[in-house]
Amino acid sequence: MEVEVDRALALFGLPVSGKRVVLKPNFVEFDPLGVINTNPALVGVVAQAFRRLGARTVVIAEGPGHRRDNAYLLSASGLLDMMRDLRVPYVDLNTDEVERLACRSSYSGLRELWLPRTVLEADVIVSMPKLKTHHWAGVTLSMKNLFGIMPGAVYGWPKNVLHQHGIEQSILDISAALPRPPFTIVDGIIGMEGNGPIQGTAVDAGVLIFGDDPVAVDATAARLMEIDPLKVDYLREAGRFLGNIDAARIEQIGETVHGNSRPFALLTQRADLRQAGG
Repeated sequence: MEVEVDRALALFGLPVSGKRVVLKPNFVEFDPLGVINTNPALVGVVAQAFRRLGARTVVIAEGPGHRRDNAYLLSASGLLDMMRDLRVPYVDLNTDEVERLACRSSYSGLRELWLPRTVLEADVIVSMPKLKTHHWAGVTLSMKNLFGIMPGAVYGWPKNVLHQHGIEQSILDISAALPRPPFTIVDGIIGMEGNGPIQGTAVDAGVLIFGDDPVAVDATAARLMEIDPLKVDYLREAGRFLGNIDAARIEQIGETVHGNSRPFALLTQRADLRQAGG
């Protein structure tokens, strides 16, 4: 895994020397089978890779929406052992100091968002979602992973305020509010299909997806799951003003989508997201 991560990061030439890098994985619940959360081993490999690239600091930061007890979640997930071994610091974004940002888009009806200083002061933010379907939004990838930067101390558990204002609408407003788009590394080693993001079924997908346009990455990941990104409402809308969703305009390096795609099962009510002919 280390070789693959180093090679992928080298292709993008990220200017990280002397910079502060914040890794934002997806840690939701106790996950003994490795299906729900971003693989801790991958997070550790990525942290080391950025250190080798000369990053001044590398921090892991997450604001879990379901578990208020971060100590339990970190220990049960295996992330704590990895961080101790590699001496990588962790920030609980649920309780981090916050700053107010005016919304740059108006999908959710929220006029302002309170974001953690750890995120706002980062030179490079790396969104590290799991490759999963979502029972309401269709897919949960890089953009949906940004729910975890929203402090629970402000938005409740499981980020109730954002749910009340619309999950897909909030995804768009959060993504638009960030000072810079995150770099993305999708953990598709083991994915999830069906009743995601917590109660779905494991899929041995065996892929990692890297990209500097989170919209393009999410569209590509959806296509790997044989889900039409144009039928995922928030992805289609994000393609209008946040990034690129058109496959013909996405510069893809490495393996092809066609050679690695497989159908991910969806809940019945989300069957309309399937690609034509899928």
